[in-house]
Amino acid sequence: MKRRRKYYVLLVAAVLTVTFVSGCGHKEEAQKPRLVKTVVVGDGQAQDGAQYTGTVKGRYESHMAFQIGGRITTKNVQLGSVVHAGDVLMTVNPQDAQQGVNRSQAALSAAQSQLDLARVNLERYESLYAQDAVSAATLDQYRNAYDQAAAQYNQAAAAAATSENSLSYTSLTADADGVIAAVSAEPGQVVAAGQTVLTLVKGGDMEVSFNVPENRIKDFSVGKNVSVSFWALGKMNVTATVREVAAVADPATRTYKVTVTLPSDVPGVQLGMTATVTDNKAAGSSTDCVLPLSAIYQTGNTPQVWVVGKDHTVSLQNVSVEAFDDNRVSVKGLKNGDLVVTAGVQLLSNGQVVRTEGDE
Repeated sequence: MKRRRKYYVLLVAAVLTVTFVSGCGHKEEAQKPRLVKTVVVGDGQAQDGAQYTGTVKGRYESHMAFQIGGRITTKNVQLGSVVHAGDVLMTVNPQDAQQGVNRSQAALSAAQSQLDLARVNLERYESLYAQDAVSAATLDQYRNAYDQAAAQYNQAAAAAATSENSLSYTSLTADADGVIAAVSAEPGQVVAAGQTVLTLVKGGDMEVSFNVPENRIKDFSVGKNVSVSFWALGKMNVTATVREVAAVADPATRTYKVTVTLPSDVPGVQLGMTATVTDNKAAGSSTDCVLPLSAIYQTGNTPQVWVVGKDHTVSLQNVSVEAFDDNRVSVKGLKNGDLVVTAGVQLLSNGQVVRTEGDE
């Protein structure tokens, strides 16, 4: 009997010990910090891709065209040709222009003859009038005839000069030193006056133009520095300066054209290359970033996000919403390096200790 009672006492003690240990284990597990999913602002996940694609072009470009229409007879340049001021780049058939010069010269010769005749007649009748051989009215008629002949001569001379100019317009010459960046017409093609046939890039200055949506145009101002990389040149980046920001949006795309000037000493950059322009952000400064929509915590009028501090506690940070779609939201008010909670935000409280995936 005593042996059985001793057995029961030992059994109860064992059960109590197991229960106590088990209870301690549950208590420790309950106190383990909550695991949260996060992203880091600026690590490529939360950072907004404020990048724009453009094309390298010359800063000073001339879209060259003939001042008269006609059929192109010669082309003396190719794409990429280096030319100098005064070089003949293209010509159109001068036959019609030459005929116009011939007609105007014939008309000028006829007008010259009429003027000479009118001068001789006027001189004769002035002599006769001095001798009282003719009346003043008769002399006035010859004076009027001379004035008309002089006017016709001047008109013919102007027409002849215009014809000469038209003949010179059959040759398209370079107005400055540069490089041929585009050729849009070939020999045998009939072009109209004013139709662009060549693009001449003057000098060595190059720039990149790109389109910016209206919700981003406030980020650009003349003189601002941006980073430019080139698809064909690998990881090379250069700093460019905003030269021009369009004041009016394109009516079709609702975007604004922004132009940046490249440094003059960039090796390997050629006209027509694809360039990527990145809006520079100062390290540690407030920046735009894109977060999952689930990261937004809002109980009033101000949107907020939970930011994990160095001590693994969370705190609310006010943000301003710039744009959003079905699953993402673009916000401002965070800094590069901020650790933002992206899921389960309604389950957190200010100052709560949490664990992140990097702590596992």
